[in-house]
Amino acid sequence: MAAKEASFDVVSEMNMEEVKNALQIALKEIKNRFDFKGSIADIKLENDKLVIVAEDDYKIEQVKDVLYSKLVKRGVPIKNIHFSTSEKALGGAARQYGELISGIDKENAKKINVAIKNSSLKVKSQIQEDKIRVTGKNRDDLQEVIALLRKLDLPVELQFNNYR
Repeated sequence: MAAKEASFDVVSEMNMEEVKNALQIALKEIKNRFDFKGSIADIKLENDKLVIVAEDDYKIEQVKDVLYSKLVKRGVPIKNIHFSTSEKALGGAARQYGELISGIDKENAKKINVAIKNSSLKVKSQIQEDKIRVTGKNRDDLQEVIALLRKLDLPVELQFNNYR
């Protein structure tokens, strides 16, 4: 890499410690809330997947609202949580699984690369496992790439790090 070139990485990461913290705070709030008194409402983390169990789909949505507010406060991208449809659990309750997405999959990496190439900015982008390295001689071009990528409609939230 030439000494004059600048670069940054496009990533999509989940801080699992913050997810766990938000989960504990959300559980505490649910246990103390009047509208949840005497009802089934639980959130667990199993094998890096969220599991929400509640009396019905309506309660599941209420639990998700509480959890989302705590995740947002801790800077966790809620766009990276993909929930399945709810299913029946034991005792007539409902259960829903939320997959925590970390990293950029091949399909979205290709979309990002195509968007960068179509921008006609003088930068190079390269897929490296679950992230994308963008390099260019002009820092303004790199800033424009970041602005462009922020506007893309992707199923995961992007972060930009290792800006050099």
